[in-house]
Amino acid sequence: QVQLVESGGGSVQAGGSLRLSCTVSRNTFSSVCVGWFRQTPGKEREGVAGIYSGSGATFYADSVKGRFTISRNNTENTVYLQMNSLEPVDTAIYYCAAGIYGMCQTLNRNEAKFWGQGTQVTVSS
Repeated sequence: QVQLVESGGGSVQAGGSLRLSCTVSRNTFSSVCVGWFRQTPGKEREGVAGIYSGSGATFYADSVKGRFTISRNNTENTVYLQMNSLEPVDTAIYYCAAGIYGMCQTLNRNEAKFWGQGTQVTVSS
C-alpha cells in the first residue's frame, strides 16, 4: 500500500500560520498529482490545493487563494502547505492525497487514489 503521512497540524490563533507536510512514497509522488483536502464534522471532504509533482504547477480553492501556498520537494518526496492568515473557518482535519493529474484541476476527492491519515488544524478567534 502506498503511504502518505501528514504532519504539522496544531492549534493557532486567527491570523496565525501553520505549515503542513505530506511525505509520500517515491513512485506515487513522481507520477501523480498531490493535493490537500479538509473535512469538518457533517461536511464532505473538500479540496484545498493541488500540485503537479513534475511541473510544479499549483491550484487552489477560492476559499484559500492568496492565503495558502502549496509547494513540493521531489528529492524529499514531500509536499507542503503553508497556511497563512488562518481563520476559524479553516478549522478541519487536513488530508494529503495522491491522485490522477486531473485531480489538481478539479480538487475532487473522488479522483484521489491514496489518502493520508489526516492532521488536525484548529484556529481560534
